[in-house]
Order: sequence, then C-alpha cells, then structure tokens
Amino acid sequence: MSELVDHFSGSAAASYDQSSADMFVPEKVDPVVAVLAELAGEGRALEFASGTGRIALPLAARGVPVSGIDLSADMTAQLRAKPGGRDIDVAIGDIASTRVEGEFRVVYLVFNTILNLTSQEAQVACFQNAAAHLEPGGRFVIETGVPDLRLLPPGQRAVPFTTEPGRVAFDLYDCATQQMSSNYVTVLEDGTGRYRSVPFRYVWPSELDLMARIAGMRLRHRWADWSGAPFAHESRSHVSVWEKHD
Repeated sequence: MSELVDHFSGSAAASYDQSSADMFVPEKVDPVVAVLAELAGEGRALEFASGTGRIALPLAARGVPVSGIDLSADMTAQLRAKPGGRDIDVAIGDIASTRVEGEFRVVYLVFNTILNLTSQEAQVACFQNAAAHLEPGGRFVIETGVPDLRLLPPGQRAVPFTTEPGRVAFDLYDCATQQMSSNYVTVLEDGTGRYRSVPFRYVWPSELDLMARIAGMRLRHRWADWSGAPFAHESRSHVSVWEKHD
C-alpha cells in the first residue's frame, strides 16, 4: 500500500477554508447534508477525511451523531476550533486502515478524496475499512469526479482548470498508471512564484463498483450530483451509494 503523506498540514490547513471558500457556501453544503442525514436516519455517521468540518459540523447540527477519521492533525485542529467541533470525535490516521469504535449507518467520503489514496490497493482497503464500520444494510457514499481524459489533446498530459492573472492550476495525467496530480502555480505581488503539487490516483465508476463488491457491498444509487440528477454520458462527477450486504 502506498505510504500516505499529509499534504494538508501547516499553512495548507490554516488557509484551507479560504482557498476552498466556494465549497463552503450553503448551495454546496446543504444538498450534501440533506442526503447524508436521510441515509443516516436515526443512526450514526462516519466521515472519512473529515478535514475542517465542512460537512461534519452541519450534519451534526442536524442531530446526526458524527465521528471522523483524518490523516491531518492540523486540519482536525481547525475543525475543533469551530463551534461544535469538539463534540465530533476524530481519529487521526489514514482512511484505508484506521478503525474507530462502533457501527455506523452511513460512512461517507466527499470532494474527490478517494483520489488521495494513490494506489489501487489503498483504495480497495478504504472500501474494506468502510464496510468494516458499517452495520448490516448500511451505506457507503463517495462523491468524486469522472476523469477528464476526454479533454486531453493528442500527445499532451495536462488539463488546466484555473487560468487567471497570477494563478494557473492544472491536472497532469499518466494514462498508463492512472496516476495524476493537481498542480498550482501562483505569482506573488513581488514577482516571485509559489508552486504546489498534490498527487492522486484517478478511478472510474466501474472500478469503484468492483472495489465495493470485493468489500461485500453493492451499488444502490449513482447520481450526477447531490440533487439526484441522473448520471449520464456527459456527467463530470458522480455521487455513488453502496449498501453493505445483510
């Protein structure tokens, strides 16, 4: 299994909410929380990669008991500093192997974070870890993007996703290994630059379904987004829900 590296420590954790501010607006958060609260019902929820609490905190405010697992102690410190943050029990560790006590009605992993596990072995282990935490009939939920390989011109490996004055960001793909990275180049006011790269392993919906079968789960839903829109040929992302066998 690939060695996991905390790419969200220090300044990355301190600036995370600001750099991802568009993901914290109610239009992005409320639909996620609504779906997860419905799936959890009267049961407990476990967030893999709970981060600074973007979803865990509003879900807990809905009355769902929430626990978390996160690799980054610094991100978790940001969560705990927020109102209600200390009421969420977060274990520091990787989502492929770290265990917490009890069974959960729903385990969820959002905002492309399955891709942070950079080997197929680690991604399979994540599914097995989710299944180990679920009660019979419980649900594992993943939100992630569909790989943008269709946007690659022949002979090129980069797909830009931000191009604005002073800031360029692009994904770099290796189609032979399914390795990719998101790369950020920022030009500061003094003319100097800053570069940051985060590695990922992209994965197809069908491959995720096979991982779920290995872990004893079956697909129940696949939507294009949290509104429940149908997943189709042009969908750029998906929300998938697998059920643990009774």
